[in-house]
Amino acid sequence: MKNAHPIIASTLHCTAFDGPKRLASGAYADVAVAVKQHVRAQPEASILIFDDQSGREIDFDLRGTDRDIAERVAKQFAAPAEPPRAAGRPRLGVVSREVTLLPRHWEWLAAQPGGASATLRRLVETASRDGGDDRAVLRQLQELTYRFMSAMAGNLAGFEEASRALFAGKIADMETHMAAWPHDVRAHVLRLFEMENAPAT
Repeated sequence: MKNAHPIIASTLHCTAFDGPKRLASGAYADVAVAVKQHVRAQPEASILIFDDQSGREIDFDLRGTDRDIAERVAKQFAAPAEPPRAAGRPRLGVVSREVTLLPRHWEWLAAQPGGASATLRRLVETASRDGGDDRAVLRQLQELTYRFMSAMAGNLAGFEEASRALFAGKIADMETHMAAWPHDVRAHVLRLFEMENAPAT
């Protein structure tokens, strides 16, 4: 989707549906404006919007002009700033280093007990002990995909079977059970896997 508001940048991405049909996908602010324009033309539209990183349903305040909407959304969903921290603790052997993460990663870290630094240390220690076990990551991926599936396909034929295949890690079986689902719903389920498994750039 073309970015209609380049000066109102957002690193958070979502996808909007009108019923089973995908309406728009991209930065929060851009999708919010696209939804408002669609609703202006089709007031009876049945809109659902999902965050692409969590699979959770989200809502936008669509009052005002397109720019009003974009600015409000960008402000409402701005990533929280990291609190200033001292540059390491040399006496304890702690050396400051730069860590590059996406906003959603910082948000998750900030919500953990002890804050970002303590959580990163625990993750590194755990990974160094168990060889980088990725079961927790897989579980999060399954859960976010299930959230979207439940909202959009919970009443569709094959949902229970597809869900069991999802949590069993049998993606080919899941695709088989989703075969009769609306194309855009099925494609977005698979897109969630691709986005989360894509290598960092």
